[in-house]
Amino acid sequence: MLLDSIRRLSLLVLLCLMQALVLNRIRIDHCIMPLLYVYFVIIFPRNYPKWALLLWSFLMGLSVDAFLNTPGLASASMTLAAVLQPYLIELFLPRDAEENIKASAKALGWGNFVALASVLVVVYCVVFFTLESFSFFNWLNWLESIGGSVVLTLVLVFTFESVRK
Repeated sequence: MLLDSIRRLSLLVLLCLMQALVLNRIRIDHCIMPLLYVYFVIIFPRNYPKWALLLWSFLMGLSVDAFLNTPGLASASMTLAAVLQPYLIELFLPRDAEENIKASAKALGWGNFVALASVLVVVYCVVFFTLESFSFFNWLNWLESIGGSVVLTLVLVFTFESVRK
């Protein structure tokens, strides 16, 4: 349990620093940005305690909020993604999967992993950019932000997953 907590904390720090120092500088058309830290929620195992998943995700969102200067946007969006993750992972698991299977391309297969990651990233981006704009006055910009950020984030998530052991 302690080793798992240390691994999660190191991944949290790595993704948060990568987002703050590198990925925040990438802005395409002033609205599309990569949000790689969503990967943190995607890879939690099947029967991980829900309270711990919510706590880890909220801490990740809170630390990203501190760097992005977005008060509560990332933490609210990450918490919602963490609420949905245990239910979504059940949809994409094979029937004969073990109890503590980790959500990865190797364990789920690329098709199921792509589907799981896509749903979570879309939910995250819709909530994040809806809270950020807080209106539907400029809905084309809102849709462009969501669509572009989903595509860019998914490319980074799949790249990160293929590099991971």
